[in-house]
Amino acid sequence: MAQKTYAGVTVDVNDEGYFTDPAQWTKDVAVEIAKEEGVELTDKHFEVLEYLRNRFTNGEALSIRGINKSGIVDVKTFYQMFPGAPLKKSTKIAGI
Repeated sequence: MAQKTYAGVTVDVNDEGYFTDPAQWTKDVAVEIAKEEGVELTDKHFEVLEYLRNRFTNGEALSIRGINKSGIVDVKTFYQMFPGAPLKKSTKIAGI
């Protein structure tokens, strides 16, 4: 298992850089991961990240359709907020 340090916090990650322990996540860590992914986080980004974390914690499936139904952002905005691979980037930044 690999480790990375974000905002002075060492976290456990897998080979792709995803957290193996979501409890190690903080907003400061998210900001650092987002910088690596080329995303500047806003309050709306954090709403999406919290939504994803809550769904993940409850064992619910994560999907772009679910984001759209959440009422936080629509699909087009989600793709703009996390360009390229939005669900992949957002879950990585969310520490899940």
